[in-house]
Amino acid sequence: MVEIELDGQKVEVAEGCMVMHAAEKAGTYIPHFCYHKKLSIAANCRMCLVDVEKAPKPMPACATPVTQGMIVRTKSDKAIKAQKSVMEFLLINHPLDCPICDQGGECQLQDLAVGYGGSSSRYEEEKRVVFHKDVGPLISMEEMSRCIHCTRCVRFGQEVAGVMELGMVNRGEHSEITTVVGDTVDSELSGNMIDICPVGALTSKPFRYSARTWELSRRKSVSPHDSTGANLIVQVKNHKVLRVVPFENEEVNECWIADRDRFSYEALNGEDRLTKPMLKQGGAWKEVDWQTALEYVANGLKNIKNDHGAQAIGALVSPHSTLEELFLAGALVRGLGSDNIDHRLRHAEFAASEGVRWLGTSIASLSALQSVLVVGSNLRKDHPLFAQRIRQAARKGCTVRAINAQSYDWALPAVHSIVAAADWTKALADVAAAVAQEKGVPAPAAQGAVNDEALAIARALLAGERKAILLGNAAAHHAQASSLLALVQWIAAQTGASFGYLTEAANTVGAQFAGAQPQKGGLNAGQMLAGGLKAALLLNTEPEFDSAAGAQAAAALGKAEMVVTLSPFKTNLEFSDVLLPIAPFTETSGSFVNAEGRVQGFHAVVKPQGEARPAWKVLRVLGNLLGVQDMDFETSQDVLAKATGAEAGALAYLPAERLSNATGAAIAVAQGPAAAPAVASIYQLDSLVRRAPALQLTADARMAREGAAA
Repeated sequence: MVEIELDGQKVEVAEGCMVMHAAEKAGTYIPHFCYHKKLSIAANCRMCLVDVEKAPKPMPACATPVTQGMIVRTKSDKAIKAQKSVMEFLLINHPLDCPICDQGGECQLQDLAVGYGGSSSRYEEEKRVVFHKDVGPLISMEEMSRCIHCTRCVRFGQEVAGVMELGMVNRGEHSEITTVVGDTVDSELSGNMIDICPVGALTSKPFRYSARTWELSRRKSVSPHDSTGANLIVQVKNHKVLRVVPFENEEVNECWIADRDRFSYEALNGEDRLTKPMLKQGGAWKEVDWQTALEYVANGLKNIKNDHGAQAIGALVSPHSTLEELFLAGALVRGLGSDNIDHRLRHAEFAASEGVRWLGTSIASLSALQSVLVVGSNLRKDHPLFAQRIRQAARKGCTVRAINAQSYDWALPAVHSIVAAADWTKALADVAAAVAQEKGVPAPAAQGAVNDEALAIARALLAGERKAILLGNAAAHHAQASSLLALVQWIAAQTGASFGYLTEAANTVGAQFAGAQPQKGGLNAGQMLAGGLKAALLLNTEPEFDSAAGAQAAAALGKAEMVVTLSPFKTNLEFSDVLLPIAPFTETSGSFVNAEGRVQGFHAVVKPQGEARPAWKVLRVLGNLLGVQDMDFETSQDVLAKATGAEAGALAYLPAERLSNATGAAIAVAQGPAAAPAVASIYQLDSLVRRAPALQLTADARMAREGAAA
C-alpha cells in the first residue's frame, strides 16, 4: 500500500493506482470527462488536472500514479485555474445548444461548465462543424459538433463490446469520431455508448426529442429477456415508458445492459397491444368485458374436463413470465386434475427433472475465469452480458474454447471446434477420453477417442484454478441433452470445473422452481404441441415463434376445442378462441430468477394499458371460477410467499439444495443425422423484442430474417 496526502487528508491505496483512485477512496470529487471506472485510462480531456507538489505543472489525476508521500491538492488556485482553462478550451467549439439537446439536464459538460466555465467567451472565430453520421437505428450521431473527443465510446467498443466500431480520425480541430469498421454500429451492447457519452454527441435515436430528462420519473425494474436479470431504470412520462437505462449492480450487470434490454420498450407502446378481452365468434373477433370472457373460459374448461377428462387440458407457458404467474398457472392446471404444463417449448428432450438447472457458479465469477468451455451457444448474441464478462476474463488471459455447429464471432479470442449438432455427444466423449488419458483414469464412454482438439480442451480445463463448462441454449434444447449433461458432469468432476446452463430466458430457473413442467407424468411441451390437448392455455407465448414445433404448432393447436391466449399482444389469432389481455413486465409486479438463482422482484412502473390485467390476477380469478383450492391471493407478494415458502422479500436466492445440475442419466453417444436444436436469434427471443421497431431494423435482425427466408 502507498500513503499519500490528498487535500490534507492521509489516503492509503494500492501501489499502481492513480491519483483519481485515491480521490475516489477519499470521497473527493475531481472533475473529469474521459475517465470511466470500467474503461482504460486515456487522459484525453485534461479536465482532471490537479496540483502535485514538486511537479512543474498540473498533472492529470486519472493518469498520474501515486507515490509514497505524494502531496496532492485538488482545490488549490493552481488546480482550479488549470481546470477552468481546460473548460474554456472545451467550450470554444461546442455549439452550446443545450435547450434542444437530449442530454440537457444530465450532461457532465453542462454540469461542470457551471462550476468551471466563464460567463462569456474570448473566442470570436467561427466554430467548427462536424457533419452528422447515420450509424443505424439505435444511436443518433446527428450533432457530432458537440463531441469533446473523450473517446469513451471508442474504448467501450474495444474493451467491453469487443469491436472497435467507432474511432477517432484526423488531428487537431479536424479530429472527429466516426465509424472505422463499417457504416453502422452493430454491437449488441452499443446502447451503452449513449450512457457513457458525457455530452449530447451520442443520443438514443428512438428516444430522440421525446421528453426532457426532468419530466421523467425513474423506477427500478428487471429485464425480462435473457437470464442475466439485468437491473433497469425505467423512465416514464404520462404513464408511458419512454426510456430504459441500466441500474448499476456490480454482481449482475455491472453498469451495462444489452440493446434488447434498452430498446424493447418500444413494443409496449405499439399498435399491436391487446387492451380488451376478445372472443372469436363465427370466425370473427369481438371485444367483450372481462366477466364474459372469464366465464366463457371457465365454462369451456369445465365442459372439456367433463367430456374428455382433466388430462385433455394443458398449459404452455413462457419462461419470460414471472415466478408468480408460472406458479399460479401450475396451480390452476393441477387444481383441475391435470399435470400438463411445460415451459420447455424449444426443447427436443424432456427428461424428468432431477434438480433446478442453473449456471453452476455466480455471474460475477465469469469475469475471473482462467479457462472456460462453452457447448452449444452463440454466447455473444444469446447472452451479451455473460459474453462481456468472459471477454473481461479473456483480456486477463482466460482460455476460451467452444464446441458448436458453426464458428461464431464472439469478439474475443476463442477457439471453436466445429462439430455438427448431432455429434456433440461424441465430441464431449472425446474430451472426456482426453481428460481420462491425462489423469490416468477410465473414460466414461467407450466411444470417446483422443484427438488433438479434444486434448487441447482437456489440457485447458486441467490448467488453472477457476474454470467452468457452460451449456448454452442449443445444448439445453438438444435431442441428447441428458447425455451432454452427463458427459459435462464427468469432465467437470475430473477437472475441478464448475458446470451448468447459461439458461435461455429471464425466468428459466424460476420456471423449474415453480413447477412449470410435468411432475407426475403429464404431457410435455412436445406432446402438447403435437396435438395432445383438447383445451390449451397459452401464457405469454406464441408457439409458432417460441417453440421447436414452429408452424406445426399452429396446425396442432388449431385442432383443439378451446385455445385461450393470455398475452399483452394481439397474437395467436389463427388458432385461439379467447384472447385475454395481460400486463407486460412494466405493468405488473413479480419476480424473475436469473441464471445464478438470484430472486429479483420488481413493481409495475406504469398502469396497465386499457383493460389489461396482471396475469397472476387473471389466473387467480380463473381458479376461483373453476373452484380450485388455495387460489385466494391478495397481492403478488402473497403468491411469491406461497411459491417459495418464504416471506415476501426474504428470499434473495433460491435454496441451494434446490439448485443442482447433477444428473444420473446414462451416457449415450449418438452420431448421425438429427434435427438442429431450436434456438431463437437475438431479436426473436420473445414477444417484446419481436415487436420493437428499432431492434427489428438492426443488422442482427436483418440477418436473422434473411437466414429464415433462405
